[in-house]
Amino acid sequence: MTQPVAGGLGGAPRLPSSYGQGPGGQSANLADILERVLDKGVVIAGDIRINLLDIELLTIKLRLVVASVDKAKEMGIDWWENDPSLSSRASRPDRSLVEENERLHAEIAALRAADRSQNP
Repeated sequence: MTQPVAGGLGGAPRLPSSYGQGPGGQSANLADILERVLDKGVVIAGDIRINLLDIELLTIKLRLVVASVDKAKEMGIDWWENDPSLSSRASRPDRSLVEENERLHAEIAALRAADRSQNP
Protein backbone atom coordinates (compact mmCIF):
# COMPACT_ATOMS: atom_id res chain seq x y z
CA MET A 1 0.00 0.00 0.00
CA THR A 2 1.30 3.48 -0.79
CA GLN A 3 1.47 6.19 1.87
CA PRO A 4 0.61 9.78 0.97
CA VAL A 5 2.89 12.53 2.23
CA ALA A 6 1.11 15.42 3.96
CA GLY A 7 1.36 18.56 1.85
CA GLY A 8 4.43 17.33 -0.02
CA LEU A 9 6.69 19.19 2.44
CA GLY A 10 10.07 17.71 3.21
CA GLY A 11 10.19 16.22 6.67
CA ALA A 12 6.42 16.33 7.06
CA PRO A 13 4.91 13.41 8.96
CA ARG A 14 3.40 10.64 6.87
CA LEU A 15 -0.29 10.00 7.14
CA PRO A 16 -1.36 6.55 8.35
CA SER A 17 -1.49 3.98 5.55
CA SER A 18 -4.17 1.92 7.28
CA TYR A 19 -6.52 2.41 10.18
CA GLY A 20 -4.43 3.14 13.29
CA GLN A 21 -1.14 2.12 11.71
CA GLY A 22 1.67 4.46 10.66
CA PRO A 23 5.10 3.80 9.13
CA GLY A 24 6.92 0.86 10.64
CA GLY A 25 3.77 -0.57 12.18
CA GLN A 26 3.65 2.05 14.95
CA SER A 27 0.33 3.46 15.99
CA ALA A 28 -0.02 7.03 14.68
CA ASN A 29 -2.92 9.16 15.79
CA LEU A 30 -3.74 12.80 15.36
CA ALA A 31 -2.06 13.76 18.65
CA ASP A 32 1.23 12.17 17.53
CA ILE A 33 1.12 13.92 14.17
CA LEU A 34 0.26 17.25 15.79
CA GLU A 35 3.09 16.83 18.29
CA ARG A 36 5.57 16.22 15.46
CA VAL A 37 4.34 19.22 13.46
CA LEU A 38 4.49 21.54 16.47
CA ASP A 39 7.92 20.22 17.47
CA LYS A 40 9.46 20.75 14.03
CA GLY A 41 7.31 23.63 12.77
CA VAL A 42 5.71 24.05 9.36
CA VAL A 43 5.80 27.09 7.08
CA ILE A 44 3.13 27.56 4.44
CA ALA A 45 3.70 30.42 2.00
CA GLY A 46 1.82 31.65 -1.01
CA ASP A 47 1.11 34.73 -3.10
CA ILE A 48 -2.12 35.84 -4.72
CA ARG A 49 -1.82 38.28 -7.61
CA ILE A 50 -4.65 39.91 -9.49
CA ASN A 51 -3.70 41.38 -12.88
CA LEU A 52 -5.79 43.16 -15.47
CA LEU A 53 -4.23 43.51 -18.93
CA ASP A 54 -0.73 42.93 -17.52
CA ILE A 55 -1.28 45.61 -14.84
CA GLU A 56 -0.87 44.35 -11.31
CA LEU A 57 -3.90 45.47 -9.32
CA LEU A 58 -3.45 43.55 -6.09
CA THR A 59 -0.84 41.34 -4.47
CA ILE A 60 -1.51 39.44 -1.27
CA LYS A 61 1.37 37.60 0.38
CA LEU A 62 0.31 34.84 2.74
CA ARG A 63 2.70 33.38 5.30
CA LEU A 64 1.59 30.88 7.93
CA VAL A 65 3.84 29.39 10.59
CA VAL A 66 2.55 26.50 12.66
CA ALA A 67 4.84 25.71 15.58
CA SER A 68 4.87 25.30 19.32
CA VAL A 69 5.60 28.33 21.50
CA ASP A 70 9.02 26.92 22.37
CA LYS A 71 9.89 26.33 18.70
CA ALA A 72 8.64 29.82 17.76
CA LYS A 73 10.82 31.39 20.47
CA GLU A 74 13.75 29.33 19.20
CA MET A 75 13.15 30.82 15.73
CA GLY A 76 13.02 34.34 17.22
CA ILE A 77 9.25 34.79 17.01
CA ASP A 78 7.87 36.23 20.25
CA TRP A 79 5.55 39.09 19.29
CA TRP A 80 2.80 37.91 21.67
CA GLU A 81 5.05 38.57 24.69
CA ASN A 82 5.21 42.30 23.93
CA ASP A 83 1.54 42.81 23.05
CA PRO A 84 -0.34 44.21 26.07
CA SER A 85 -3.64 42.78 24.82
CA LEU A 86 -2.19 39.24 24.76
CA SER A 87 0.18 39.15 27.73
CA SER A 88 -0.12 40.46 31.26
CA ARG A 89 3.69 40.62 31.39
CA ALA A 90 3.93 42.87 28.33
CA SER A 91 5.44 46.24 29.06
CA ARG A 92 2.86 48.94 29.41
CA PRO A 93 3.77 52.51 28.46
CA ASP A 94 5.62 54.26 31.28
CA ARG A 95 3.23 56.68 33.03
CA SER A 96 5.83 59.48 32.92
CA LEU A 97 6.04 59.10 29.12
CA VAL A 98 2.26 59.27 28.84
CA GLU A 99 2.19 62.43 30.99
CA GLU A 100 5.00 64.01 28.96
CA ASN A 101 3.17 63.19 25.73
CA GLU A 102 -0.02 64.82 27.03
CA ARG A 103 1.94 67.90 28.18
CA LEU A 104 3.62 68.26 24.77
CA HIS A 105 0.28 67.93 22.96
CA ALA A 106 -1.18 70.68 25.17
CA GLU A 107 1.86 72.90 24.53
CA ILE A 108 1.55 72.40 20.76
CA ALA A 109 -2.15 73.27 20.91
CA ALA A 110 -1.35 76.45 22.88
CA LEU A 111 1.33 77.47 20.37
CA ARG A 112 -1.07 76.94 17.46
CA ALA A 113 -3.76 79.00 19.21
CA ALA A 114 -1.25 81.81 19.90
CA ASP A 115 -0.14 81.74 16.25
CA ARG A 116 -3.74 81.95 15.05
CA SER A 117 -4.44 84.97 17.29
CA GLN A 118 -1.33 86.79 15.98
CA ASN A 119 -1.94 85.88 12.32
CA PRO A 120 -5.70 85.92 11.72
